[in-house]
Amino acid sequence: MRNLLLIALGFGLFAVGCKNETKRLPFLQMEISDKVVDGKTVADTAFKTIPPFKLLNQDSAVVTEKNFEGTIYVADFFFTSCPTICPVMHRNLLKIYKKYEGNPEVKLASHTIDVKYDTPSRMKAYADKLGIKGTQWEYLWGSRDEIYALAERNYLAAAQEDKQAPGGFVHGGFLTLVDKEKRIRGVYDGTNDVDVEKLMGDMDILLSEYK
Repeated sequence: MRNLLLIALGFGLFAVGCKNETKRLPFLQMEISDKVVDGKTVADTAFKTIPPFKLLNQDSAVVTEKNFEGTIYVADFFFTSCPTICPVMHRNLLKIYKKYEGNPEVKLASHTIDVKYDTPSRMKAYADKLGIKGTQWEYLWGSRDEIYALAERNYLAAAQEDKQAPGGFVHGGFLTLVDKEKRIRGVYDGTNDVDVEKLMGDMDILLSEYK
């Protein structure tokens, strides 16, 4: 059995409707595995999805994938004491939060990679400082293995400890857009204003797919 991960960056940019051409976002991850049909081995292709998870949020409440059902969401990986890119990323995420505040179809999910320091209560203080209310923007905490596996194997994000790096961690400033079926539909530079504007435009396109 083989399991191959493909990045389908150019796939599905446009879909043709009955009369008009409607813009759609690509699917960024596909899995190809072998299966036997009528005694023959054939390739089976499927879109990769974010797997089930169980984490705690800033209110110390259990959060699973079910809390994101019926929503598109933007995921990132950060730590509250980050001295470099995280403050920029979260200023940009705050723009997204304010644009879609109160929209039940949109959520944000920020996963801490500093699981020793960033307790739920510390992330609650961080969220309060940004003026975040409720759970539309979830700040998520879990074990090191859980968080790093989600980052590297599922959200196309880099995250690892490095004592030589500023703050003790190496991580990318990427924001990952996930659709209602838990499929990745875009990855953006969260430190780049132009890319963040593109992300918000793509979120509108993605929301229109469900109308």
